[in-house]
Amino acid sequence: MSSIGNIVKISGPLVVAEGMRDSNMFDVVRVSDKRLIGEIIEMHGDRASIQVYEETAGLGTGQSVESTGEPMSAELGPGLIGSIYDGIQRPLDDIRRICGNNLARGVEVPSLKREKKWSFTPTVKAGDKVEAGDVFGTVPETDIVLHKIMVPNGVSGTVKSIKEGEFSVDETVCVIETENGQRELTMAQKWPVRRGRPYKKKLSPNMPLVTGQRVVDCLFPIAKGGVAAIPGPFGSGKTVTQHQLAKWAEADIIVYIGCGERGNEMTDVLNEFPELIDPKTGKSLMERTVLIANTSDMPVAAREASVYTGITIAEYYRDMGYSVALMADSTSRWAEALREMSGRLEEMPGDEGYPAYLGSRLAQFYERAGRVVSCGKEGREGALSVIGAVSPPGGDISEPVSQATLRIVKVFWGLDSNLAYQRHFPAINWLTSYSLYADSLAEWYNNNVSADWMKYRSRFMQILHDEAELKEIVKLIGMDALSAGDRLKMETARSIREDFLHQLAFHEVDTYTSLKKQLYMMKLILGFNDEAANAIEKGADIEAVAELPVREKIGRFKYVEENRTDEEFGHIRTEISAELAELLNKEED
Repeated sequence: MSSIGNIVKISGPLVVAEGMRDSNMFDVVRVSDKRLIGEIIEMHGDRASIQVYEETAGLGTGQSVESTGEPMSAELGPGLIGSIYDGIQRPLDDIRRICGNNLARGVEVPSLKREKKWSFTPTVKAGDKVEAGDVFGTVPETDIVLHKIMVPNGVSGTVKSIKEGEFSVDETVCVIETENGQRELTMAQKWPVRRGRPYKKKLSPNMPLVTGQRVVDCLFPIAKGGVAAIPGPFGSGKTVTQHQLAKWAEADIIVYIGCGERGNEMTDVLNEFPELIDPKTGKSLMERTVLIANTSDMPVAAREASVYTGITIAEYYRDMGYSVALMADSTSRWAEALREMSGRLEEMPGDEGYPAYLGSRLAQFYERAGRVVSCGKEGREGALSVIGAVSPPGGDISEPVSQATLRIVKVFWGLDSNLAYQRHFPAINWLTSYSLYADSLAEWYNNNVSADWMKYRSRFMQILHDEAELKEIVKLIGMDALSAGDRLKMETARSIREDFLHQLAFHEVDTYTSLKKQLYMMKLILGFNDEAANAIEKGADIEAVAELPVREKIGRFKYVEENRTDEEFGHIRTEISAELAELLNKEED
């Protein structure tokens, strides 16, 4: 049921309209004869406060506002993968065809292309009983994604008829006899973006999301269905880190939201992703990616919509039984949009002008992540992992958005500008970062990679923390005052930092490291440390030990191709023992 009111106040992206008594909270409205898209965010009697997702310049009081009677919803169906949407799920390629390079206001285009035909194959037959969440057909959306068409929420009954063949997303493909009569199903469905999609059961986060990034997989792992934050100042590598995770994380589908970031960063994604070859499938990375490009020149209010649209699309693929990774870059821009709207609504401000409900809004978003058993008789297992970048001004994580995020997420990858200036990437600071999933993932790593994995990880962490303390001593009294054992510890820590944690995103081999290769690298660094400690006890000189040629080979092991790691690992282990034995013989002579 729609209602029509009139504008009585305009304040930037906020429009207040009277005569909207029949409207509800979060209804989508069309503002003025330009038909700008907006959403009701507050109701007082018949007065509705509307956040408009397009530029409001030129609007005047007295112009009409029409409610559609429906909440802001995402259109879900074949055609999402490979698409590039704006914050309110309008396909940017279709908009460009209509109005050129400059985005016109009030453009109405369907989110899913109506003219395209998809090859629909039924998985049920007439007479079968189905319930919400059951798959009744499949569509090969891309070469690597099989799109499962599911019975919409709230629908159950007996299949009366079902077709096979080529159909567009709005054609009826199945008819279900329900208690309330016949229900025609198409390949598309709608879902309100502010409401999480239902599931049967949430599972514990006891499997890692393997990323191929050594500092993440080894020191600060994230679980499948987990939540992580990457806070860091400008230029510390947030976007590059998220690009790396999008390229290499063990996820079937990637949803990348550019939420208020600079246009050139989104351009990098748009240029890089179609050219990148997915190592698992040999196809373009865009064949499993959905992009939402809400850049900073779009109206502020659209940033909030983009975050909810993205996570709704991600939940839809999770319900099909896929592992989905969602990248939000960055939630700080979304929080700034909340702050602006809160100020225009004249609400009581909280910390630094942010609304008092900032923490709860962030929590509602991150809590939609998880590894779940989906609705339906089949009970598919899917996972949605959320990785949000945070851009604190000046890198100060004591500001409200960072603090609210840290209270919610379980993994904190703290980027450090000092490391970035030293050209150490990824610039994740090993002294301030943490992962609360590490203990629950220990069993998986020990069973699937090596029984010693967590032991090696603990030793790495201990050596890095010891190095930080020893550096303070060195600053005061110099390196010469350290014992040989402490000097060795400093050398091992340097090897961990430069040979293991430092990883080149643009090197064809080093950009991704399998867990097996990571284990070999840990064994080489710690193996050299242990054998060198024995040699020093027997009288070897620490300076000579530090300058052994095999140390360069340990450092260059990260550039060895995956298929040669077994052979190279054996050679280096032999060389470590041989060179240290030779050094001891020289000392004795």
